[in-house]
Amino acid sequence: MSEFSTFVDLGFHHIVDPRAFDHLLFIITLCAIYQVQEWRKILILVTAFTIGHSATLVLSGLQLIAVPSDLVELLIPVSIVATSIYNVAAKRQTAQLATFAKSVRWNYAIALLFGLIHGMGFANYFRMLMGEEGGIVWPLFSFNVGIEIGQLLIVACFFGLHYLLQRLMGFEHRSWNQYISGIGGGGALVLIMQNLFA
Repeated sequence: MSEFSTFVDLGFHHIVDPRAFDHLLFIITLCAIYQVQEWRKILILVTAFTIGHSATLVLSGLQLIAVPSDLVELLIPVSIVATSIYNVAAKRQTAQLATFAKSVRWNYAIALLFGLIHGMGFANYFRMLMGEEGGIVWPLFSFNVGIEIGQLLIVACFFGLHYLLQRLMGFEHRSWNQYISGIGGGGALVLIMQNLFA
């Protein structure tokens, strides 16, 4: 197996690993407010998150920035709680298109900002993986490709389930958003408590 495929595999399994479910919680919470037919917005949203965590992953992997892992592990669930609260509070009224357009841009800004935070978590894992060895640019790139493949798979499965529930069972999107956001926020609160009192 080549170095590229090795690190792609490591990145992929890192993001889909059930033990790293904080990232899974964030991705599904981030997407909960959108419907399947809004796939273009979803694609841009995921891209914004990708840009954020890719930038931090590169900077941290090259040791240009360093953030304590304990702080990162706290900030990640905090970002999930903030996203879930925003999802439930956001208004999606077609009569207020300008306001909604601003909220969409705000979602992208949130995705970018929280992508930076989550990238620190990826980078801490990557640094432990690499140790003090040099020549990390190619492994960094490969690892990030694996993360993105895993992330897109999660998004595809999430919206596949959303589509089935909406079409076959008449599950309303508002209920779906509240349910998923509640799961994300509740799971993140547990993680926050564990980080603060473990």
